[in-house]
Amino acid sequence: MLVRTSGPLTLLRRFWHWPVRIAAAAFLLWYLFLLIMPAGNGQRVYGLTVPKGAGLGSVAEELAQQKIVRSALHLRLVARLRGLDRAMQVGDYRLTDAMTPTQILEKMARGETDARRFTLPEGYSMFQAAELLERAGIFKKDSFLVACRDTTLLSSLAIPAPSAEGYLFPGTYLVGFHTDERALVTEMVREFRFRTASLLPLVDQSGFDLHQVVTLASMVEREAVSIEEMPLIASVFHNRLRIGMPLQSDPTAIYGIRTFGGTVTRSDVQRTSPYNTYRIKGLPPGPIGNPGLEAIRSVLHPAATDYYYFVARKDGTHQFSRTLQEHNQGVQRFLRKGKKRK
Repeated sequence: MLVRTSGPLTLLRRFWHWPVRIAAAAFLLWYLFLLIMPAGNGQRVYGLTVPKGAGLGSVAEELAQQKIVRSALHLRLVARLRGLDRAMQVGDYRLTDAMTPTQILEKMARGETDARRFTLPEGYSMFQAAELLERAGIFKKDSFLVACRDTTLLSSLAIPAPSAEGYLFPGTYLVGFHTDERALVTEMVREFRFRTASLLPLVDQSGFDLHQVVTLASMVEREAVSIEEMPLIASVFHNRLRIGMPLQSDPTAIYGIRTFGGTVTRSDVQRTSPYNTYRIKGLPPGPIGNPGLEAIRSVLHPAATDYYYFVARKDGTHQFSRTLQEHNQGVQRFLRKGKKRK
């Protein structure tokens, strides 16, 4: 019976594996340590913006330079091992050095941005937008209004007016912590351009320029309660403009003074203002709010009517009239004494 003994080569092979195993174990421990332990204690905070098309490599290098993670290489390795290397979503992220690489990667993979949401309802003016932004703690009211009146910015956005009123498209926007007032105005105007691009041929056929269309649409938006009535209200304004009759739109009488709540007083309609269509003929010099698409479409496609008047019923809808006599009967029926509503 032969007994095999370990020769020198066999022993060398056995001992050769021990350094490899030790190194592998050390690497595993190092990986687990970096995976579990954050780079700091949370005192370092960094706002990371991930733009469209950004790769994980550049993001990892940026976070390593800002000492949010210990190693760009390790962050990429963790991402590869966890299958998150291609899951990063665009957005603004507020990260701290107390977060582990896994937490950072998962936050970006889920798209849990730290941008704040801002919603501008249809018809709201830039003054109301400024108040909403200040109330949400995003921007100061006055600073946003300064951006809306920035002549250099308005020129770059091709707005032929002293402010961006009317061109701040209603909707919901994500305001990142790197976004300033000018950037938000720019984004809202660009959204307006994008959403109205298909309507430009109709604008050319309307007999109005775009600024006039938006101005008239802002009045329709303020007057209407329902989308269904917008073409009817637009038809009244079109009919009045055609014969040179004052538009007498209540919201124009108080633009820039207070928020339109559906009711104006006699002193309101008698106030001297370049926007008050009780005192001026034709359109005001610019929009009195920021209309939505339906209001703009109603100006470009008004109903075919011979209405020249409308008055609000108690339920918010309107009675439309052809003659002043019919209109006065509606006023007596629906309006309280001492107040005037269009």
